[in-house]
Amino acid sequence: MRELEPTEVWSYFEEILEIPRLSRNEEKIIQYLEGFAAEKKLKCKKDKTGNLLISKPASKGYENREIMILQSHVDMVGEKLKDVVHDFSKDPVKAKIQDEWVTAEGTTLGADDGIGIAASLAILASDIIDHGPIECLFTVDEETGMTGASGLKKDFMKGKILLNLDSEDEGEIFIGCAGGMDTIGRFVKKTKQVSKEQNALKITMEGLQGGHSGDEIHKGFGNAIKLMNRMLWNMDQRFKIHIASFEGGKLRNAIPREASAVIVFRDEIEEQVKKFFNSFYKELSGEIGDVEPGFQMSIQPVKLPLVRFKRGFQRRLLNMLYGCPHGVIGWSGDIEGLVETSTNLALIKDSDPHFVEVLTSHRSSKESAKRDIADRMTALFTLASAEVSHSGGYPGWEPDPSSEILTISQKVYKALFRHEPEIKAIHAGLECGLFLEKYPQLDMISIGPTIKGAHTPEERIDIASVGRFWDFLLALLQNAPVKR
Repeated sequence: MRELEPTEVWSYFEEILEIPRLSRNEEKIIQYLEGFAAEKKLKCKKDKTGNLLISKPASKGYENREIMILQSHVDMVGEKLKDVVHDFSKDPVKAKIQDEWVTAEGTTLGADDGIGIAASLAILASDIIDHGPIECLFTVDEETGMTGASGLKKDFMKGKILLNLDSEDEGEIFIGCAGGMDTIGRFVKKTKQVSKEQNALKITMEGLQGGHSGDEIHKGFGNAIKLMNRMLWNMDQRFKIHIASFEGGKLRNAIPREASAVIVFRDEIEEQVKKFFNSFYKELSGEIGDVEPGFQMSIQPVKLPLVRFKRGFQRRLLNMLYGCPHGVIGWSGDIEGLVETSTNLALIKDSDPHFVEVLTSHRSSKESAKRDIADRMTALFTLASAEVSHSGGYPGWEPDPSSEILTISQKVYKALFRHEPEIKAIHAGLECGLFLEKYPQLDMISIGPTIKGAHTPEERIDIASVGRFWDFLLALLQNAPVKR
């Protein structure tokens, strides 16, 4: 990738791909950044949460400009194709150039937000870029809970202008985002010993697109948990099958791509069950095939498990999942085409011998609507006799059309590219809302190159857009406002 332009950005991005940096395991990338700061003789400090701030003085002639904060998160989502062997705790991401894109070989690329880190490092390392004082903020654990932004102290930064480098559509300037939270239902698992005269089959679902539960929740992609539960519910209604296990999804902020279940039934109805599976699989394929061309299901014999769910527990779980909302709940009345509120049925975990856990993730640009969908899930989980908890709460970022940095960025963008940028809010979560809680004086925008398929093995970054993003970022630094 070092042959790509801008060379300085792609070179640092290639180095970052070598470093394991899953959420909550960011020690190696933080060490890399600390080593970079020491090598470049730049001021560097780390807070108790693990966030890092690297500061650089103004270049000659720009000493009277306001401090610009360049912010990116250091962690990445680790997803891979089922047949790909990759250990995110130690293996480097293998990137490749494919047409006009950079992508990875069967895993997430980590351009979200590795490209933001790379751009910041390229600026910090340069002796020829004109800029005022710079603070580069690198936050931890954005992807699983935004704990880095939550733990940021009020006196950690000095700047009043922040450029978040974590949006994924070049040519668009974001001035607002949704807030979010999770609702978790924990079900006490009730099981019964399996009789020896029964058979077992494993049903597997894979090949769905998945995707970012903020950016792509409105696209109608299939949810593997919902689709698998629909099949199991119908099988139970017809054949009174017993479920021995049910798991699906991997990440709270990704639409589930895969799910699996083991079912137990009387030996004499095995052929009927298989025939029904084939018929129902065909029916589902007909419904979602246009948006999910890779959708696949399989059924195969497995060793008879020792226990299976009791019928009362099984029915409560299946009914709850069938009734569980997923997708767009409401659209914005202020910004055309913007999802206001959504919920993602993200995970069902069945690995604990005593509990089944179901996690749902909610987003909304209205705090009251976010609480409402969380309360709806609390009510649904309670009806199904689950213990309910909430986590991952973070505020939204309310748009400020009068923002000074927004005005500057619009003028700069038009001067560079001869057309106006689009001004938008995003349904995905950004750390900006949390920054405003600690630093209410901040004036912020979010920018970035074009990234598609974030949080999936199809993640890719548009090469040409990185060059435009870089030119725009440098022009913003050169046009930083004068200190008042």
